[in-house]
Amino acid sequence: MDSLPEERYGRMGDSHSLRVRTLKATPKRSASVTSAASARSRAESETDYEEILAPKPRHSYAHLLQPWLYNYEAPTTPATSTSPGINPVAKPMSPLRSPPNPYLHSRNFSLPANLQVSQGKINQSRQAGSDADHVKFAKLDRTDSMARRWVKWMAKVGMRDWVVPLTIAGNIWVKWAVGLGPYSGYATPPIYGDFEAQRHWMELTLHLPAKEWYSYSSGLWELDYPPLTAYVSYLCGVIGNAVNPSWFAFKTSKGFESPEHKVFMRGSVIVMDLLIYIPALWWFSRLWWHNRSRRTQQIALLTTLFQPALLLIDNGHFQYNSVMLGFTVLAIDLFHSGHNLLGAIAFVCSLCFKQMALYYSPAIFAYLLGRCLALPSPRNVILLSKIAAVTISTFIILFSPWIFKDFPNLLIQSVIRIFPFNRGLFEDKVANFWCATNVVVKWRRRFDPKHLPKLATFLTFLGILPPMVHMLGVSLSLRGSRAEDPITNPVSPSSSQRPIPTRISSNLPRSASLPPKSVPSTTRPFPTIQLLPWALFNSSLAFFLFSFQVHEKSILLPLLPLTLLMDGRSEIDEGVGTWEWGVLVNNVAMFSMWPLLQREKLALQYTVVTLLWNYLIGYNPIQIPSSFVKFLSLFAYAAIGALHCAEWLYVPPARYPHLFPVLNVLLCSSIYGIAYLWGMKKQLEAGWAVAGLGEYTKSEMQSVTSSPAPPPPLKLSEAATTYMKNSGPASAGPHSPSRFLSVNEGDAASIRARKRRSMPAGSNVFLNAA
Repeated sequence: MDSLPEERYGRMGDSHSLRVRTLKATPKRSASVTSAASARSRAESETDYEEILAPKPRHSYAHLLQPWLYNYEAPTTPATSTSPGINPVAKPMSPLRSPPNPYLHSRNFSLPANLQVSQGKINQSRQAGSDADHVKFAKLDRTDSMARRWVKWMAKVGMRDWVVPLTIAGNIWVKWAVGLGPYSGYATPPIYGDFEAQRHWMELTLHLPAKEWYSYSSGLWELDYPPLTAYVSYLCGVIGNAVNPSWFAFKTSKGFESPEHKVFMRGSVIVMDLLIYIPALWWFSRLWWHNRSRRTQQIALLTTLFQPALLLIDNGHFQYNSVMLGFTVLAIDLFHSGHNLLGAIAFVCSLCFKQMALYYSPAIFAYLLGRCLALPSPRNVILLSKIAAVTISTFIILFSPWIFKDFPNLLIQSVIRIFPFNRGLFEDKVANFWCATNVVVKWRRRFDPKHLPKLATFLTFLGILPPMVHMLGVSLSLRGSRAEDPITNPVSPSSSQRPIPTRISSNLPRSASLPPKSVPSTTRPFPTIQLLPWALFNSSLAFFLFSFQVHEKSILLPLLPLTLLMDGRSEIDEGVGTWEWGVLVNNVAMFSMWPLLQREKLALQYTVVTLLWNYLIGYNPIQIPSSFVKFLSLFAYAAIGALHCAEWLYVPPARYPHLFPVLNVLLCSSIYGIAYLWGMKKQLEAGWAVAGLGEYTKSEMQSVTSSPAPPPPLKLSEAATTYMKNSGPASAGPHSPSRFLSVNEGDAASIRARKRRSMPAGSNVFLNAA
C-alpha cells in the first residue's frame, strides 16, 4: 500500500482531507481488473452486460460472481506502510468486497465531533450487513444452475450466438442416446407395441388407397389416429420403402425388426422435431420472453427441450407426440403475433395429427371467441366468420379423401376409429380420478358401461368450465375499451395506430383508464394471450383427470404449457412460484409413467434423463423457502423414493399383484388434483393483472370518458425561459426541462402544468416536478 504521510493531506478533521485520504488509501488495481461495482452489477443483472434488452432492478447480490468468469486477478499483498494507525500486514482484497478503508480500523484515528462513531457500533453494523448479505446470497443460490452458468460462460468467451445451436445439438445427442435402448414392444411377439403400430401404419398407407385406411383391419394395430398422422406415415413409408422395401412389405413384414430399420424410425422422430417442434419452441422463447434478456430466452429453450417426459416417450417408448405439441406451440406463437387465422389453422393441424389435442380445444375456443367478442360490431362478426371458415376449410381439406367419396359412410367410419368409445373407461393404471377412486368404487362393476362415457363427459365438462368461463369473462371486460390499452396490452403501436391521449380519473387506478377512440386492431395480440397457457394447462389437466379412455402418456399435454410458463425464471426471484410447481409436476409425471417405462425396460433412461434435467435447471427442493409447495415436494419425493425402494426389495403378494402401480396412482393423482386447483388460482391472478378485479359503475365510466377542455398554454417565468434557451437540445437528458414539457399530454402533464403556474416567478421547482 502506498505511503500516506499526514502532512500531504492537511488536518485530520477536515472532511475534504478525509475523503482524499480514503481514496488514496484504496489499493490500486490494474486497468484490466474489472471494478467491483461493475462486476457486481453484471452478476446481479439478469441481462447480458453486452446487450441490455430491458431495464431490470439491481439488487445487491454478488455471490455467484466467480473470478474465472469475469477475469479477476488476485491483487498482490500490499507493501508495509509507515503511516500511523495502519496495520502493516494487510489481507488480500476479495473481488466481491469493496476496498477496505484502513482509517476506519485505526485506533489512533478520530473523526470530527459531529461524525464520531464508536468502534463497537461500526463492527455491529458491519456484522449486520454481512448477515444480510448471507441472506441475500442464499436467495440467489436457488436460481443458480448448470444451464445458467454455461450460458454465462458462452457469453463471456464470445460464443453467445452458438448457445441455441449447441443446445439443439446436445438435445439431439441425448435423444439419440435414449433411442439406443429398447422401444415399445421390442422382441415381444405377437402383440409387440407402439413401435410396431407406427411401422404397420406406414405399411398400410403405402399399399392401400386412402379410402381404405380406416376400414382395413388386420386384427391388430388398426389405424386409429386422425388423417395428418396417416399422411406422415405415408411419407415415411415412401422414404423407407425406397431404402429397403422389406421394411414395409404388405402383410409379410409384421413385427419386422432390424438395426437399420430401428435407426430409420428413430431418425424420423428427430427429423420431425427439427421441422416442427424445435422451431416452434424457439419462436415461443423469443416472443413470450421478448422483454427479458437473451440469456433467459436461451435457458427457457433449453429447459423445454430437455423436458424428460416427452423425451422418453417419443425417443424411448417411440411415438410422434412432439408433432402434435409443436403445432400447438406454433398456434400460440401465431396468436401472440396477432395472426389469429393462421393460429387456427395450426391448431387444426394439431387436432388432425392426434385426437388428444382436444384437451386444448376448450382453451383455444375460449380465447378466439373472446377475441371476437371484444371487438365492436360488425368487426366481431367478421372475425368470427373468418375463423370459422378457416377452421372448417382446414378440416375439409384434411378429411377430403373420406368426404368426397361415399359420403358420409367413410367419414363416419373414420370418426368411429378415431374415437373408440367401446374400449372402456380406462385400460392401464393411469393417475387420474377414475383409477384412483376405482380402489373404493368399482366403476365398471356398479355402472352400466354405456353410462360411463356420459358420466366421464359430465365430470370433464365441470373441470373445463372454470378456465373457459374465466377467459371469456376477462375478454368481455375488455370489450371495446381496454383491448388496446398500452397498460394491459404492452405492444408498441405502429405509427398509424398511435393511441389518443385520454383523461385518467384521479379516483381510478391507471390500469382502468379507458381506451383511445381508435377501434381495436385484429392483428395485434389480445391481452388474454397472457391467460392462454394457464387455460391450456387447466383444461388439459381436467381432461386428463376426468375424461374417458385416458393413457398415461396423455400427461404430456398438461406438462407442455406448464413447462413453457416455468421457463422464465429470473436470477432475482425470491418467492416461490411457477418454477417450483412446474418442476414438481414434471417429476411426479415421470413417476406416474414409471410402470410403463419399467415394462419396456427403460429404467436406466428414466433415471438418467430425470436427474439430468433437474441438474441442468438447478433444482433442489431443500433450498425452496418454507411454503406449501416445499412440504408437498418433500413429501412427494420421499414417497417416490420409498415406493421405488419397496418395489425393489419387496415382492407384492399374489392377492395384490398391482399393489405398487395402485399406490403410484393414488400419490400422483392427488398431486395432479392439487396442481389443478393451483393452476386455477394462477389463472385468476393473471386475469386480475390483465383486467382488474371487476367492472366500474356507469357514473365512473362516464367520468373517465368525458373529454375535458385542453389546459391553457403554459406560461414560463423569465428565469425558466432563459434556462431553456441556454440549455438547448444538446443538454437534453433525464433532468432537462424539455423532457418533462414534451410529455404535456393527458392528465399527468396537466397536473404538472397547474403546479408550475402556482409557483412564483423565477422559481425552478418545475425542474423537479416529475
